[in-house]
Amino acid sequence: MGQLKPKDHNQHQMDPVVMALLWHEGDAIATIKTLIDDCQHLRAQLSLATGAISNGMARGWLPASDRAE
Repeated sequence: MGQLKPKDHNQHQMDPVVMALLWHEGDAIATIKTLIDDCQHLRAQLSLATGAISNGMARGWLPASDRAE
């Protein structure tokens, strides 16, 4: 695999995809696995939060685990 190198500009302006790949030293498989693990963790957290929130607190809005297209 080719080695990714950070661009010369500020890290805060970098593409998040490039930043994720750099975190894993260019390993796309490891990057995808981490993102899937993060997604599963956040879905579990959202599920817990959904059970704890009341309709009155959010004025009828409830979070959804799937994003709208």
